[in-house]
Amino acid sequence: MTTEKRLDELESRLAFQDETIRVLNDTVAAQDQQLLSMQAELKWVKARLTELVRSMADSPVASESEETLPPHY
Repeated sequence: MTTEKRLDELESRLAFQDETIRVLNDTVAAQDQQLLSMQAELKWVKARLTELVRSMADSPVASESEETLPPHY
């Protein structure tokens, strides 16, 4: 194999690797943005769930297990 042919092959591989690295970098960047968005959404869901649990705990209605059966049972 001639030096020129080897050099052409190396340049071709380098160009392919550069494109692969660019695509992978774009993918990682997009996934990072998606992860940040999902983390913010999860934080919001946790806050809403905490509010809901607190409001249920403060409710004047007794839970089913705390209810007494009517006398005719």
